[in-house]
Amino acid sequence: MFGGQAMPRAVLAEMLGRLATSLSAGIDLRRAWSAEAGRMPRRWRSRMEQVARGLATGEPLADAMGRAGGAFPPVVLGMIAVGDATGHEAETLREVSEMLRAGVRSTRELVRSLVGPAFQLAAAVAVVGLLILIAGFIRDGEDRPVDILGIGLSGLSGLLTYLAAVAASLAVLAVAGKLLLGSWRRHGLARWLAAVVPVVGPAARAAEAAAWCRAASLSSGAGLPAGRLVSLASAAAPGISIDPAALEERLRNGASLADALAATARLPRRVLEAIDVGELTGNTAEVLSRLAEDCDEEARQGFSAAARGVGFIVWGLVAGLIALVVYRIFSFYLGMLQDALRI
Repeated sequence: MFGGQAMPRAVLAEMLGRLATSLSAGIDLRRAWSAEAGRMPRRWRSRMEQVARGLATGEPLADAMGRAGGAFPPVVLGMIAVGDATGHEAETLREVSEMLRAGVRSTRELVRSLVGPAFQLAAAVAVVGLLILIAGFIRDGEDRPVDILGIGLSGLSGLLTYLAAVAASLAVLAVAGKLLLGSWRRHGLARWLAAVVPVVGPAARAAEAAAWCRAASLSSGAGLPAGRLVSLASAAAPGISIDPAALEERLRNGASLADALAATARLPRRVLEAIDVGELTGNTAEVLSRLAEDCDEEARQGFSAAARGVGFIVWGLVAGLIALVVYRIFSFYLGMLQDALRI
């Protein structure tokens, strides 16, 4: 009935947070959800109303949300199902809301750090296009267009060729980004590339570990079995997918949770050490929650440093472009003067 587009995390986090507050105040779930449906942006109201109809027939919240055509992420549905089963809907909704907010904050900080370099790069691309167009109106002694940049492009036709090349480059980058993301999740070439790229690789792994730890912390706090815990954590961090059946088999053979997870070779060592400490102290949820915060901070610092590096590189390219243009224009007019003197 509905498409598979997921609701934005920021919108979902705010909605679940308000819903948790309403349930904590003693408001009936069906009434609270109907009120939230009226507050949502128009494009999501049909999904919300679909859930409301399910609640009206007595369905658990997670089941009703699951029928909304992929509007809600699997990890959210899984955690809400835990709340349905344990009777702690309000607490679970609040925790899921905080988990989503943390992810939104990290994403926004990364985007903000990239705004400056992106603006500089866009300005450089625009300047090059403008110079190509202007070059079509400048003529040399033989009444030919001047190639200011030395790339064989000038005038309107040159500008169109240049814009086509820029568009093709963007398309290639988009496809490459999608392929690299898939390779990262499959632990393929992208993982190897990240290992040799300073700053970016460690930051990406830290962000992934933070998402896994946060979901695992919520699952552990809810008392979920190990198989269910890794399923939800893997949904939150697809790059750290772990087979729950194989994990439970190792646990039945006497391995500890940390040892069983270590055998998968998917998790960073510090996450395994945190789980080991959590098992020994009985505070796995708290230990993983603290580690998630540490990993989030490490990822933010890493991505910010990478953005500053990109900004410096872009600034260098723009400065080099300006120097090239000045040199080319100077050489052009110097050549004209020399030709005039020879005459």
